[in-house]
Amino acid sequence: MTMPPTELARRIDHTLLKPEATPEQIDALCDQAWQYGFASVCVNPVYVRRAVHRLDAGRSQNADAAGPNVVSVAGFPLGASTTRTKADEARGALDDGATEIDMVVALGALVVGDVTMVRRDIEEVSRVVHEAVSGGILKVILETAAITTEQIVLGCRCCVEGEADFVKSSTGFHPAGGATVEHVRLLHRCASPIPVKASGGIRTAAGANAMLEAGAARLGTSSGVTIMEELLRSTS
Repeated sequence: MTMPPTELARRIDHTLLKPEATPEQIDALCDQAWQYGFASVCVNPVYVRRAVHRLDAGRSQNADAAGPNVVSVAGFPLGASTTRTKADEARGALDDGATEIDMVVALGALVVGDVTMVRRDIEEVSRVVHEAVSGGILKVILETAAITTEQIVLGCRCCVEGEADFVKSSTGFHPAGGATVEHVRLLHRCASPIPVKASGGIRTAAGANAMLEAGAARLGTSSGVTIMEELLRSTS
């Protein structure tokens, strides 16, 4: 069943994480988030403050609307930073005005089954997020295309035990690929009650709806405008 455009828009984290992103592109990202009613913009830490200011400017013109949030990243895109570095990145982004953090799991530790390290890594960043912001959200990226089913299940367990708020499929930067419907279904089943964010390779309205039908509660995509324009054309 196809979701109405306005409802689907509220599930989208409008994303620009390319290292070559410019300030002007971040401004455009924020303006598009207001225009289409996206849940948030997702930007690298260097642009959090700029995105907050740009969205606040939009809020002054839309007094009746809460408007998009700012999401940033920690340990991105490899997950190979130390826990201290991830926590510091998260803290800095939250201090600059982000309210949500998408961190990459300690992928090597997950692959070898080091549950203690994976869980501790999540717990520390979770503590930072939840102490810094009332209602702050931590999403943990498992990079599902690069690991086995058993490792995905283990990662979900660590997310639950580490008090993450979402489990997320992919960075969108790994050569193994991004989200698949099968992996989103698996995350939805194994991470419950934690919701799922699907990301990586979602470029069409059909693809977005497929991820939502598989159980995703949020979508990360740099193709939000394309998806919305496709939906709006189909309903006009």
